[in-house]
Amino acid sequence: MNIGERGGGDWRHLCIDMQRMFSEPTPWHVDWMGNIRDNVGRVVDEWPHKTIFTRFVPPVNARAAVGQWQRYYEKWWMMTGEHIRRELTEVIPEFAGYIPPAQDFLKSTYSPWTDGRLHQKFAREGVETLVVSGGETDVCVLATVLGAIDLGYRVFLVRDAVCSAQNDTHDASLVLLGGRFASQLTLVSTDELLESSREILLHP
Repeated sequence: MNIGERGGGDWRHLCIDMQRMFSEPTPWHVDWMGNIRDNVGRVVDEWPHKTIFTRFVPPVNARAAVGQWQRYYEKWWMMTGEHIRRELTEVIPEFAGYIPPAQDFLKSTYSPWTDGRLHQKFAREGVETLVVSGGETDVCVLATVLGAIDLGYRVFLVRDAVCSAQNDTHDASLVLLGGRFASQLTLVSTDELLESSREILLHP
């Protein structure tokens, strides 16, 4: 399997929400994040110039959110900008040193595609294929992958470099994505990705 054999064009690694507020003791702590950190790090270390870290940034307060997000942040008021330290929205320290050449991309929703900025950027850069890692498998990763599929990207989801706070829905999400969306998405392990796609760096 060659990552570029059918997708063509350039590619990027989207590393989803590997942020301090999910790795440190907060109400949004994800226990699994530590378990995938090394695999995510291997991908980032191999291709820092291809990596974009998305960061989920809550509003200042619930009133600043739109629609049902207001209800969401009424529940999670303690995670709004008025209450959390803003440095908790940064990427975890292990990855901070990769920026630059890696980039970061701020978003206010589960999906990074909502306002069109990321898709427009990729269109300008000729990006047609995405490698996806990070968290959570059944929330922001799922939204990222389904949005990418709708927009026509070929997607490689690194199954041992994604995590969730919920085991059952993590497993179900991988089954769903690897089955129903197999024509547009490929599940790969970190080893498979690193082993089979090195030549893409020579033929972007």
